Amino acid sequence: MYKETAKELLEFIEKSPSCFHAVKTMKDMLDMEGFEEIKEADKWELKKGGKYYVTRNDSSIIAFVMPEDEFSGYRIMASHSDSPTFKIKENPEMQVDKKYVKLNVERYGGMICSPWFDRPLSVAGRIIVKEKDEFVTKLVDVDRDLLMLPNLAIHMNREVNDGYKYNAQKDMLPLYGDIASKDTFMKTIAETAGVKEDDILAHDLFLYNRIKGTIWGANEEFLSSSRLDDLQCAFASLKGFLKGEKKAHLAVHCVLDNEEVGSGTKQGAASTFLYDVLVRINECMGYSYENYVRNLAKSFMLSADNAHAVHPNYSDVADPVNRPYLNEGIVIKYSANQKYCTDAVSAAMFKDICKKADVPYQVFTNRSDILGGSTLGNISTTKVALNAVDIGLPQLAMHSPYETAGIKDTWYLIQAAGKFFA
Repeated sequence: MYKETAKELLEFIEKSPSCFHAVKTMKDMLDMEGFEEIKEADKWELKKGGKYYVTRNDSSIIAFVMPEDEFSGYRIMASHSDSPTFKIKENPEMQVDKKYVKLNVERYGGMICSPWFDRPLSVAGRIIVKEKDEFVTKLVDVDRDLLMLPNLAIHMNREVNDGYKYNAQKDMLPLYGDIASKDTFMKTIAETAGVKEDDILAHDLFLYNRIKGTIWGANEEFLSSSRLDDLQCAFASLKGFLKGEKKAHLAVHCVLDNEEVGSGTKQGAASTFLYDVLVRINECMGYSYENYVRNLAKSFMLSADNAHAVHPNYSDVADPVNRPYLNEGIVIKYSANQKYCTDAVSAAMFKDICKKADVPYQVFTNRSDILGGSTLGNISTTKVALNAVDIGLPQLAMHSPYETAGIKDTWYLIQAAGKFFA
């Protein structure tokens, strides 16, 4: 069961080379289960027992199931669709000595730069065109080995193995082709999207690693892939959401964008997206705002974003006693400085869920002298205030273009999510 789940996860990630594709992949899964897409701009007429989803910016999605009768609070599981990468700038082509063409890119999020070198890369995202006076989004995935970031030979950079500070404008620009490829990049994008180059009005395009996900290890106990942070949690959340009975509570699967750059966008955790959806559901049911607040007070959210496992070569950077490992269960994340939303109440509630689902859990805290990262939990609860816990799946090499996790942990989170939504 673990290996089959891991293979399904890797297929999900392969279909999701950008945040826009990740949302499209989830929409396809929801469509297969009979969910109906609704639009923010339309009037909502929600039916009891109805299954719906809504997107914002094509990069965030919220799915929910309407209760048949009275319900007791919301059960929300939130994750994010984006991962650290490089974004293609406007007018991206740059000539070098009239011999090469490279692309001008900028960093998106806090990535590890070195693993981006010397591996096949490509481009995915969206373009905007105008059709019959309407702006239309078209997804783009140049599904071939298109780009490379060649390393500088050690003979010309003798200190590279002693530590090197990468300059995003100089070191991280991928090679696209020889001079014969001049003025063809946007043509390639247009051909991939099935439009004319002149029809492209704007674009949000990103680099992605072309190396496929793998299951490996002495006993095939590990898996590695791009974008495990946070598509591993998004996938497990959706699988658990579809699995859960969703009767006593209003169940919500929420995947937000732009967590890697602070969540401060109209489709991020700091936006009104989740709040707007919950309030509109409340109104469609004919309830007062007071009823919404009362239900919120009885609600619970799992903020699911991957966690750091103890590294075999750097075990000293982990906390002395709270030390998560691959394949040993879901991680509950704590931070005294409120980088995570976990408190004693929410931790106890989640531990009880794990016990009912019969899955293991672990605990993560940073070393007291190392400043850790944050996630979407605390940010989203400033808009929708409710009990919430920050959890994740243990992984190595977080923010690398090829991350590593344990083969069992995705299955564990699916079971816990299914019990949560039940």
